[in-house]
Amino acid sequence: MIRIGILGDIGSGKSYVAKKFGYPIFDADYEVSKLYKSNKVMFRKLNKELPNYLKSFPIKKNEIIETILSDKNNLKKIIKIVHREIKKKLNIFLKKNKDKKIVILDIPLLLENKINKKNDILVFVDSKKSIVKKKLKKRMNFNSKIYNKFKKIQFSSSYKKKKSNYIIKNKFREKDVKSKIKNILHKIL
Repeated sequence: MIRIGILGDIGSGKSYVAKKFGYPIFDADYEVSKLYKSNKVMFRKLNKELPNYLKSFPIKKNEIIETILSDKNNLKKIIKIVHREIKKKLNIFLKKNKDKKIVILDIPLLLENKINKKNDILVFVDSKKSIVKKKLKKRMNFNSKIYNKFKKIQFSSSYKKKKSNYIIKNKFREKDVKSKIKNILHKIL
């Protein structure tokens, strides 16, 4: 099984590009939102670690946002607990798809949390900052303070580019993205 990890800045179009590969995707953001709604064990761990913030189950996104904004150390505490659960979900996904030729890993903080393996093929999604900012501001739940907190814990774009096997310049045009993915898959396969 070939594992392709998708890297890039927040709002660069990682999930969009991941879908265009046409292979099973492990979407960590989606999995996290499901965990917040369904995983009482994780809630109890978060509640124990952050008793002044996360009081009721299911966990609400606005409570997570308030928790992160109120103390700079809270984000690291949340990530530590949540990523442990995400790794479990990833293992289930990998077992379920073990016979697939390729799987796509759409996991924010893939490198930062050392989730990638040595043989993973890394694809960096590179987008113009001006376009990304416009797209982010259009998102209903966009919060610039949260965005800045996450930017601080991420590796730089230049570091991620250096670590990547391929770079896709995302101009947010489907034809371009599909063509670039086709070239990457041709080289890989």
